[in-house]
Amino acid sequence: MATAETFLSKFRTIKTLPHVALRLSKMISDDKCSMEEFEEIIKMDPTLVIRILRLVNSPYYALREKVKSISQALLFIGMNNLRNMVALEAVKAIFRNTHETEGFSRSNLWLHCAAVSICGQMVSERIFGKNGEDAFLCGILHDVGMIVEDQVAPEIFSRIVRDYQSSYGSFVQYENDVIGTDHCKIGYLLAQDWKLSLEIQDGIKRHHTYTEAITPSSMAGIIQIAEYLVARLNMTAFPSMKYSLSDSIKEHIRETIEEYRVLSNDLPQEIARAKELYEIDSDLKEAAHE
Repeated sequence: MATAETFLSKFRTIKTLPHVALRLSKMISDDKCSMEEFEEIIKMDPTLVIRILRLVNSPYYALREKVKSISQALLFIGMNNLRNMVALEAVKAIFRNTHETEGFSRSNLWLHCAAVSICGQMVSERIFGKNGEDAFLCGILHDVGMIVEDQVAPEIFSRIVRDYQSSYGSFVQYENDVIGTDHCKIGYLLAQDWKLSLEIQDGIKRHHTYTEAITPSSMAGIIQIAEYLVARLNMTAFPSMKYSLSDSIKEHIRETIEEYRVLSNDLPQEIARAKELYEIDSDLKEAAHE
């Protein structure tokens, strides 16, 4: 972890999640918080206010009258959608391009992470009957360590992405061979700094662990499954990136293959719906012009 710590100490793009995002994440987990309290915090972030009102007044909800207050909007969109919006709004700036490198772009990584978050939530809820918000947040952040590498050592990271081939073994092992650490370790330490849940920290740290038994319903298992399914839609972190599954997860999928077939059939439509719902495509266009 020493090299990962060094990379993280040099990462100056962002040190903590925005104050509003942290406050809202804690409040969403607290059943005692009132709508008025949510409204007071949300008002501190004008961009988030605009997104919430735009969402609730979109054709998706097809309301007869325009909603103008945050408290009323929250009644329609619910806490699940609010948390997802907060997560997206809080971290999207990290993925914005400062430059493009051969074979890698932060905008493509953003799209990959968004797709994994959507798929992860589906797997969590449909396959395991669990609340999917943590899987959504973990999916958004699971590859954030690549952003740190790209920010701190862009030339080395560009070479790693350009030269990596699946014949070398796992990408994580290749990262370790070249720079002495990997994006999973770096992302794990960043999640610790942001005081995210232990389950999300573990999911980021172990989502590329293929040689050990991974519990399918764990966060690491859910993100590993989601990445594998998303890769089948060619939505990878970069073109040469390959994804695998641990033996324990392969066995789990074989035992529940019909459920995964239904989920896989629904996945493109769910990604398209969520991209529109959370304005993910507009984020990419916005980033491209900055």
